[in-house]
Amino acid sequence: MFKDKLNYKILNVLMVAVIIYIGILTFNVWGSIIEKMISIIIPFFIAFGIAYSFYPIVRKLRNKGLSNTVSVTIVAGSVIFIIAALIIITVPLVYDQIVLLSSSIAEVLKDLSTKLEIDLGDFQASINGIMDSLVASAGKYLSDGTVNLVGRAVDFLSNAVIILILSIYFLADMERIRGEVKAILLRTPKRRRAYEYVKTLDKELGQYLNGLAIFIGIQFVEYTLLFGIIGHPNWLLLGVLASLTTVIPYFGGLITNIVAVILASIVSTPLFIATLAICLIFPNIDGYVISPRVYGKTNNVNAMWTIFAVVAGGALFGIVGIMFSLPVYIALNCTFKFFEQDIYDTVSNIKDGDKAKKKELKN
Repeated sequence: MFKDKLNYKILNVLMVAVIIYIGILTFNVWGSIIEKMISIIIPFFIAFGIAYSFYPIVRKLRNKGLSNTVSVTIVAGSVIFIIAALIIITVPLVYDQIVLLSSSIAEVLKDLSTKLEIDLGDFQASINGIMDSLVASAGKYLSDGTVNLVGRAVDFLSNAVIILILSIYFLADMERIRGEVKAILLRTPKRRRAYEYVKTLDKELGQYLNGLAIFIGIQFVEYTLLFGIIGHPNWLLLGVLASLTTVIPYFGGLITNIVAVILASIVSTPLFIATLAICLIFPNIDGYVISPRVYGKTNNVNAMWTIFAVVAGGALFGIVGIMFSLPVYIALNCTFKFFEQDIYDTVSNIKDGDKAKKKELKN
């Protein structure tokens, strides 16, 4: 009797509520533990993502007859050489251009204040203070080297070296990892569908990551050369900014263009016109010619949903959310398209079942 009267649904809901309440009360205890675990796991995720991005290059080299060891050595050595060369060549130039940028911003504010008859005294002083602090900090990073700076530099270099070593290990072992995942998914015929889904997702994300790496390089070379040819004083800084903001769809290029045009406006009218022409013409070439060739047709995504993903990612997780918004959206979009028919079939079966039950009740 008692067993029949006991409502297990309400009991389960109450148990879940109690568990959640206890979890909230003890958040300070287990929250710090989870945070430390995440900090330990993150380098492995980053390293695996890097290895996953460069694996297609290794596979192409292997298809040409090279061994896995030689292919991984070539890819890893090339990446290390390029990064080292960029640091040695660009860091001093970027510092010089940051100093130039500081003085340029001060001139822009002064020019606006004069032309528009607006008192920007306090605002200008604040901006100048921020830029002076930025220049001073950059100078310390490049020359002085305090104890705190050395400690942070050691931590950063240690993490970078750890991620680099892990990336090489993952890259060398990627074929075996992929083979084991495939074997697990194909162990039973029922898992064939799961394997097809993982294979499709792997293709979509792989193409996006490879295309992104290539596109970043193209953007750096393209805009560094363009702004250098027209004589823009911040040509290298703008080239670096254009390549880094590539990870932000739509808005990244706009940020670079606005900065380039504003800085050119205080130098000369011909430079302003040339910069404006670059900012109007070449983003369209990138969007309609270069980008489709780099990414291919499979990563064509809806512009509205892409913007929504960027805004949502930024609101929830800041700059990290913005950087990962597009690959997450691609993964979700790929998942929905793959299981779209299954979802519709499930909904149809539920509706048909409801109709059948209603007919039985009527009869």
